[in-house]
Order: sequence, then structure tokens, then C-alpha cells
Amino acid sequence: MFSPEGPSLRELVVQALSSVEHGYDLLAPKFDHTPFRTPAPLLHAVAAMLERIGPFDDGLDLCCGTGAGADVLTKVCRESVTGVDFSAGMLAVAQERVRSGEPRVSWVRGDARALPFAPAFDLVVSFGAFGHFLPRELPGLFDQVHSVLRPGGCFAFPVIAPPRPTSPAYWMLSGFDAAMKVRNAVWRPPFVMYYRDFRLGYVRGELERTGFDVDLHSLPEFGRRGDGSPRVRMVVARRP
Repeated sequence: MFSPEGPSLRELVVQALSSVEHGYDLLAPKFDHTPFRTPAPLLHAVAAMLERIGPFDDGLDLCCGTGAGADVLTKVCRESVTGVDFSAGMLAVAQERVRSGEPRVSWVRGDARALPFAPAFDLVVSFGAFGHFLPRELPGLFDQVHSVLRPGGCFAFPVIAPPRPTSPAYWMLSGFDAAMKVRNAVWRPPFVMYYRDFRLGYVRGELERTGFDVDLHSLPEFGRRGDGSPRVRMVVARRP
């Protein structure tokens, strides 16, 4: 799962016992050599779908990490790309690997729950960050995204279908979430990272309550499950 350039077991333990912000500051130099980075095929599939939905002028990568989503935005936005994250370490790596050109790229340190922007974006994307928010925090997060989008702007992100209860992946993710909840019950500061709390039905309902018009697009590159449902969807929530 980890390349030789990735973090050691000791480094992962230290990260897991830190706060979310400090943990990612520690992990940042080796993050792109871990399985936590969004896979390239998923990034390419989202970029292809956004090219069909666009055009877009100004894009925001929410919880940008080391800039994988900003790379996508540079392909689909014509004017500017902004990455926002609360980890200074992750932003430093992003700034090093995603060079500004056309469109221009900028980086902002900030909390997604209190975004420091006016309604300045046509597109907001996010990859792999929602597990760091408790379900009760999602309505406030979606309010923030709604507030920084221009009328007609889109909030887009991929959602992978959850594994079946009969699959090993289901029990692995369930075990991870249970371990994290025990860790957070007995250790401070908390490290919020849960894989099974971000449920599409709940998320869609909260987006609609925030005022978004929500569409779901299957990403055909990943095929379908045995029941015919897509393995991966992209949520496109548009501010009317």
C-alpha cells in the first residue's frame, strides 16, 4: 500500500495521535507516496466530466491538500484556480508541485468551515476530505460552499459506492471507523477521519436544504456493480 518513499509505521502512529491539522503538517512531505492520495484515474474521470459540464472561469479546491484537485481545476478553469487548506505543510507541498501559469494558481490557508472568500467562484471541487467532518458539520460546510459560489456555480465531488456488508472492504472500513471512535473517546486532541459517515442520501438531502439543485452523474470509467448501480458517481450541486 505504501511506496518506499512513504511514511514509516512510527510516523503514521505519531500522525494518528496528533490533531488533524498537525497530523497533516507532519505527513505532508510524504503524503503523495501514500494510498490516501486521490487516485489518478478518479482525478482524470472527474476532469473529463467537468469538461462536459463547463466551461468555468474561477475554481476553488476545497481542502486541497497537496493539490491533486487543483491539478484538475487547471484543466477546466480559464481564469484562476485557488486551493484552500488549514494545513500549512500540505499547502507548502501543493505550492511546490502545482506551478502557476494560465490559469493563475494561488493558495490560501483557511478553515473550510469559515471560508475567507466572497462569491467569487464558478466551480468548487473537493477530493477525499469529507471524512474529516462529522455529519453534524456538513450543513455548515455546505452553507460555506454555497456562499462562495456565484449564481449558477457548481459544487462537484466524486462519491464511491459503499462496499457490500459481505465484502472484506466493508469490515475493514467499519473496523477503522470503530478504532478511530475509540481513539477519540480516550485521547486528545481528536483526529476526525471516518470512512462510513459520508452517506449519499444524507448528503444529497443536506445539499438541497442548503439551496442547491443536485444532479448525479455516473463515471462510466469505473463500471457498475452487480445490481446495475454505478461504482462511482459525481455529485454536481448547482447554486441556482
